[in-house]
Amino acid sequence: MKTSIGLLATAISVLTLGNVAAEESDQLLMDALSAAPVSLRDKVTVMDWDNNMLQEGSNQYVCFPTPPTLQGTAPMCLDGPWQKWAEAWVNKNNHTNEAMGIAYMLAGDGGASNIDPYAEGETADNQWVQEGPHLMVIVPDQSILDSLPTDPYNGGPYVMWKGTDFAHIMVPVTME
Repeated sequence: MKTSIGLLATAISVLTLGNVAAEESDQLLMDALSAAPVSLRDKVTVMDWDNNMLQEGSNQYVCFPTPPTLQGTAPMCLDGPWQKWAEAWVNKNNHTNEAMGIAYMLAGDGGASNIDPYAEGETADNQWVQEGPHLMVIVPDQSILDSLPTDPYNGGPYVMWKGTDFAHIMVPVTME
């Protein structure tokens, strides 16, 4: 009898942990998919930050939930060129874009410096900006960026992190 109760308690614990893990995976999946356009949501691969696949996709986009190190919202969907960009950025490696890339952050983000790719918080001189829904574009020819402003309050597309390996075009898409 004692063994049966112990087995039952173990089974309940495993089921409870499984339900919590499934619920957490569902929350991560929903967060990640909030970055993508509706037309892509059933086609993208979704990974968590431990490289666990939450959804297998059929195109080149990989969506990630808000990084666990950030407060607020910052899920993103990255195409192939952006995935290479992100790997270099996360590892603080040099990077050169080999192709044009498009990333989606349609849930917006919690904020970033417009001039310092590695700023961890707002300071008086790092031009912190919190962006609503937006696209991000990388290009292989950085001179193309010279035709765009760097002012995030200009009312349209602007260049973030200009003059770094991680410079990219921010395209706000708020409909309000």
